[in-house]
Amino acid sequence: MSAAAPLLRRALRARRGYSGRMSPSAPEDAWAVGAAYEAYVGRWSRPVARAFVRWLEIPPGSAWLDVGSGPGALAQEILEAAAPRRVLGVDRSEGFVAHARARTADARAEFRVGDAQALPVDGGAFDAAVSGLVLNFVPAPARMVAEMARACRAGGAVALYVWDYAGGMQLMRFFWDAAKALDPAAEALDEAVRFPGCAPGPLRALLEAQGLAAVETRAVDVPTRFRDFGDCWSPFLGGQGPAPSYAMSLPDDRRAALRERLRRTLPTEPDGSIALTARAWAVKGRKPLPR
Repeated sequence: MSAAAPLLRRALRARRGYSGRMSPSAPEDAWAVGAAYEAYVGRWSRPVARAFVRWLEIPPGSAWLDVGSGPGALAQEILEAAAPRRVLGVDRSEGFVAHARARTADARAEFRVGDAQALPVDGGAFDAAVSGLVLNFVPAPARMVAEMARACRAGGAVALYVWDYAGGMQLMRFFWDAAKALDPAAEALDEAVRFPGCAPGPLRALLEAQGLAAVETRAVDVPTRFRDFGDCWSPFLGGQGPAPSYAMSLPDDRRAALRERLRRTLPTEPDGSIALTARAWAVKGRKPLPR
C-alpha cells in the first residue's frame, strides 16, 4: 500500500459531492503555525503581496479588508505601501491570527477570527477587499468572492491572488513531480490537480460571475533563491500545507527517498545554491456603481 494512502483516502472522500467549486474540502491541508508557514512559502509571498498592492493602486486613506489574512504578510504590505486608514484581517485559524497580531505593531491594523465565506463585517464598509493565497483552500470560492463584494462599497476593489500550481510555483512543482515519480498515488494530492481554478481564465470568470466589472488578471513572478538544498528541503518538514503534510506522512525511508529524488532534480548552482521562481496569478475587479 502507498505511504500516501491515508491522505489519498481523505482527499478522495472530500472530492465526493464536488459540484462546480474551485477546490474540494481537504482535511490534510494544515494551516495554523505562522512560523512554519513563513519558512515554507511565507517568505516568498511577501514580494508577491508587494507587487499585488502596487498593481491595485488603491488611494491613500482607504479601508482595506484582508480575507484569509494568515500570518499577516499581505496586511503588512498594505500598511507599508498603501497608506491605508485601516486594515482588518480575517482568518479562521486562531494560530495565524495570534501570529499576525504579535508581528504587526500598527494601530491601523486589526485581526479577527472569522470565516471567509461569512465575513464578520458590515456590508459596504471597505474600499478594497483583498485576499492572498487563500481562495483555492476555501470550500466555496464563489461564496467567498460574493462576501468580499458585499463588504466593499460601490466602486470598491475586489482582488486576490493564488499560486500558479501548474508550473510557475517551481518549488511545489519540483516537489510533486519527485513525489509522483516514487508514489503514483501522490497525483491526487498535487495542488496542480486539485486546484485547476488557479489560472487566469477561471479567476476572471469567478469574479465576473459575482457581477464585478473591469476584471483584469496578471502574473506576478518573484525569484526564490535557496542557500543550499537544506534551505530548500527543511520547510517541507514543518507540516504546513499539502506538500509538507504529505512529506511528514511518509515513513522515514520513504521520506529519505523523496528527499534524494528532489535533490537530484533541482537545478543546483556550483556554489550549492538553488534559484527558482514563484509565480502567482492575480485578478481584480470593481463593484459596480448603482445605476
